[in-house]
Amino acid sequence: MRTLQEITELLNELERRIADELEDQDLDFKQWDTKSMDKSVKMLVRTAVCMANGGGGTVVFGVADKSLGRATALQGVPLEVDVNLLKKAVYDQTDPKIMPVYEEMRIPEGTGRLLIMQIYPGLPPYTDTSGTGSIRIGKDCQPLTGTLRRKISVETGETDFSAVPVAPVSSELLSPTAVDTLRRQVKAERAPEDLLKLSDKELLTALGLVKNRQWTRAALLLAGTEDALREYVPGYNWTFLQMMSDTGYGIREDRVSALPVSVRRIEELLLPFNPITTIEQGMFHLEYRTWPEIALREALMNAFCHADFRIAGPVMVKYYNDRLEISNNGGFIGGINPANILHHQPVARNPLLVEALTRLRLVNRSNLGMSRMFSSLLREGKEPPVIQEIGDSVTLSFMKRELAGAFRMFVAEENELGHDLNVDNLLVLQYLVKHIEIETHAAASLCQRNEVQMRESLAGMEKAGYIEHGGTGRGFYWVLRPELYRRLSEDGHPERDRRIDWEAAKTRVLSVLMERARRGENGLSNQEIRQITRFDRNQAFRLMMELRSENPQIKSPGKGKLAKYEYAGNP
Repeated sequence: MRTLQEITELLNELERRIADELEDQDLDFKQWDTKSMDKSVKMLVRTAVCMANGGGGTVVFGVADKSLGRATALQGVPLEVDVNLLKKAVYDQTDPKIMPVYEEMRIPEGTGRLLIMQIYPGLPPYTDTSGTGSIRIGKDCQPLTGTLRRKISVETGETDFSAVPVAPVSSELLSPTAVDTLRRQVKAERAPEDLLKLSDKELLTALGLVKNRQWTRAALLLAGTEDALREYVPGYNWTFLQMMSDTGYGIREDRVSALPVSVRRIEELLLPFNPITTIEQGMFHLEYRTWPEIALREALMNAFCHADFRIAGPVMVKYYNDRLEISNNGGFIGGINPANILHHQPVARNPLLVEALTRLRLVNRSNLGMSRMFSSLLREGKEPPVIQEIGDSVTLSFMKRELAGAFRMFVAEENELGHDLNVDNLLVLQYLVKHIEIETHAAASLCQRNEVQMRESLAGMEKAGYIEHGGTGRGFYWVLRPELYRRLSEDGHPERDRRIDWEAAKTRVLSVLMERARRGENGLSNQEIRQITRFDRNQAFRLMMELRSENPQIKSPGKGKLAKYEYAGNP
């Protein structure tokens, strides 16, 4: 949910970005149809249903989402529109009933009034009274098909595949190896002693894995024999491949084994490919693996816990010379996607299984697992995992990178001083080691935050002495402090003047504008400037603002795709 302050901050961005670019899973901008109240109410109801099925969010009415500039984008909602009638319309025309909260925002543009509709999370699926529904996925409302309805039932726990009782309670269905491995892993994670003292049957019963005197699938996934798993969870198995190329492989192992045994065996298979690097820190020699053990464990547990066992196909682990890929069947649920996974509320595909592993402290339900995975890699100067949703599967890739000793030493020393760098800090610092600068909106995208949160985080990093800002207004940017850049840079070259690229770009663009003016040709569009400078849209916009302030002969380009910057002086 977005606050009025956050929305105000975003509206100021409309001078350089259209509203559509600001939208997210939980934020939508809608234009109000001033010619037809009936059409506007229908649009309101459809949007409420879409947002409610997508986990809730904020809708700002009165904004043209394809128009650039506040003056044209903020058209507003007519003052005569009664909020109480809108509440009643949504309530009467939805099933189950949706009760949004409305807020008004006064603006100087358009009608002078925006309406903010807050949709709080509920228990989907929702439809209108005719049975039609849609669901918010990313920035779009997609039809609520049978597949998506089933997906919602999984998200709400109505159909927990792991919780279904499947076989009478019998020790013959339990694997002594799996139970022993589970107990060892649980003991290492310091799970409650009262659980560890129980017998095998008592332990699984205490975890809620016995229903109606029968083992649930979750019980067998944790401790079942291979035969039991093949019979009662037929879609469950895993494959490890040492890939020699995109099509050929060397080592291969296919197994059906309980989850604790599976994770342990895959870790053993990866051990020869995950060597140790040693760096000296004073009198100590510290050892680091290519992929931190905590990152591997979290990735493997995620793959097994969130797999859709109704879809036949293995949890797949592929080792390449330059990366490691871990994938499982079953796409993201509950509104989670690769662009928000760091901070989204956790959603379990197999709630009973996850609940049992949580009590055993083998997984974390507070969404700390993903942060731990990112942090363990970033602290060593390595790239965070690459997460992709491909069809009905999710793939997580760890790139193979060497330890960045200077960065790791810096993080260790900051920790000793009591400065615990969080994931946002690490992502920004890693980016700025490799790039000239970063703007607030780019940092927000990188860290999966909104711009208000990111601005506060960057200000905190500046106060801590890590970064500094430059520019003003829309030309605001952030860079590493020179002394920190010198310390963290490992390219073997003297510190570059990180503004040389910027000044060179301005010189190049000015030269092209003057040359075109001399030949009587048209000037440059934003897109052409991006091609010349290799900058993104916002960097190109800021560059031209600076260039125009230094060279009044450059005319304002106006608005629209055909707008061009022209040089009006004497070339």
